Amino acid sequence: MKYVQYFETPIGWMGAAEEDSRLVEVFFGRRPLSPGEVSQRTDLLARTVAQLGEYFSGQRRQFDLPLGGQGSAFSRAVWQALLGIPYGQTCTYGQLAAQVGRPRASRAVGRACHVNPLALVIPCHRVVGADGSLTGYAGGMAAKAFLLALEARSSGR
Repeated sequence: MKYVQYFETPIGWMGAAEEDSRLVEVFFGRRPLSPGEVSQRTDLLARTVAQLGEYFSGQRRQFDLPLGGQGSAFSRAVWQALLGIPYGQTCTYGQLAAQVGRPRASRAVGRACHVNPLALVIPCHRVVGADGSLTGYAGGMAAKAFLLALEARSSGR
């Protein structure tokens, strides 16, 4: 069974999903429940919402939640590398590609960011274009700009 909870944030509605006592999704907006999903607040989802609230108030820089989720070996490597980007800093797709041992795979890194199931928790919003420009983001460009500005303010950058 997958448990889903929706909550409001400064960048709009978001949802989180738990399966097998692991956080498997944090996503933007609201969506209809799929078969096998139930809208229910669990202890893990309550912790997730609380930690996201702390993040949005500038008081949390890392999340302490048991993570799940599925993806290819390459995507999982990219997501792991994303967790290493410090709060308040950015990295380019090319730098991230080099970090995972595939220096010519910046587009593949972009695809892995696009399918990241754990928005904000796995901070793909910290990835920018080679020239430092903001590029695509599942939550929208305004949300990405908001998140980067929030982190810059909170980290004193």
